[in-house]
Amino acid sequence: MRLPRRLRNLELALLLVVWIINTSAVALVQLGALDTIEPTLIILVAGLAVLTLAMHIVMRFVAPEADPFILPIAALLNGIGIAGIYRIDVAEGDVGWDSVAVRQIVWAALAISIAIAVLLIVRNHRVLQRYTYLAMLVGVILLLLPMLPGIGLEINGARVWIGIGSFTFQPGEVAKIALAVFFAGYLVTRRDSLAIVGRRFLGLQLPRVRDLGPILVIWALAMSVIVFQRDLGTALLYFGLFLVMIYVATGRFSWVVLGLALFAAGALVASQTLSYVGGRLQNWLDAFNPDVYNAFGGSYQLVQGLFGLANGGIIGTGLGQGRPDLTPVAQSDYIIATLGEELGITGIFCILALYLLFVARGLRIGFAGQDDFGKLLAVGLSFVLALQCFIVIGGVTRVIPLTGLTTPFLAAGGSALIANWIIAALLLRISDSVRTQPRIVV
Repeated sequence: MRLPRRLRNLELALLLVVWIINTSAVALVQLGALDTIEPTLIILVAGLAVLTLAMHIVMRFVAPEADPFILPIAALLNGIGIAGIYRIDVAEGDVGWDSVAVRQIVWAALAISIAIAVLLIVRNHRVLQRYTYLAMLVGVILLLLPMLPGIGLEINGARVWIGIGSFTFQPGEVAKIALAVFFAGYLVTRRDSLAIVGRRFLGLQLPRVRDLGPILVIWALAMSVIVFQRDLGTALLYFGLFLVMIYVATGRFSWVVLGLALFAAGALVASQTLSYVGGRLQNWLDAFNPDVYNAFGGSYQLVQGLFGLANGGIIGTGLGQGRPDLTPVAQSDYIIATLGEELGITGIFCILALYLLFVARGLRIGFAGQDDFGKLLAVGLSFVLALQCFIVIGGVTRVIPLTGLTTPFLAAGGSALIANWIIAALLLRISDSVRTQPRIVV
């Protein structure tokens, strides 16, 4: 038990640093924008620290050998995001109990509680393999829910939300976890037929026509998300998740080439036939054109975000001392621009380093295990966070066309926050199972 205690002690030491950074960030926002410290929000942030401590204590009993870095990184990103959201609330004069920052803290408390429940309920990740096709059914149902009349909602041009009374939720965020479980279970059972059988063409070993079924189904699903829900980012996320997992399962690069060709073809057709996709491409390619900048749904948001990042420079304006509220939707889609203006490119690099470390630990967990299901699931869950970061941050910085995804752990929104904390809990469970499973000595 010496090693588990050391891992948990390291985790606790890192959490102490995280709690100091998170409370200091909120206090600096208040000092920079209000010239005073209001203890209410700091107390609420301290409440989240208590919850992360509770999760740490639970792990000492149910996952003593879990990775010591995932929980502190998730807690730190969550806290920095709350500070950025609170900064926009202060700028807009919304600092009451119904502010976005307070709602985000409530969602964070719920998300951490759910993560604790996942650790308590899922004592071995291999149990999830039994529910491969149930996970597929759940994932498809969650994706279809926004299309149902009566509960489906269209917000900012995308129909990816459901609403019941005053409660709104984005089921697609949870669907990505269900689909990752399905892909891992399916690919474990079908790996040989997908990896070995096929014909060579132009140096690539192409799969049989009947083996193309899974990738064609996922391609059709991704295209339907673009067409009916007007959400290019989510479609790219689902399709990229499947491509990476099938590549890891089979080791055949031909699957990646075929998948990218299918997605490129679908995106090309969509850009020519769907005004939503074509508009996003035009805003990306010609963002500083006055006609595009001033058009309804044009590049105003993108350009304002770029100006905010430029205003931040290397070290930023300082928390509470910039004007990130000039960028539309600065609390969710453009939280990176908000933080980039006040923390500078140095702060953005630190945030990217946290994401990089989180993903690297997740991949390490996957490749350290001996069971294929755990390997695929850990790689899939890690990659989905990495791809989401690339899609969002790449869109904000104009590397790729802008989409409607949110930055993991940082952006305002309860649906994404719950899904990301569940991913963190599953990675912690897999890492504990990997260390405790018996080793095969040859």
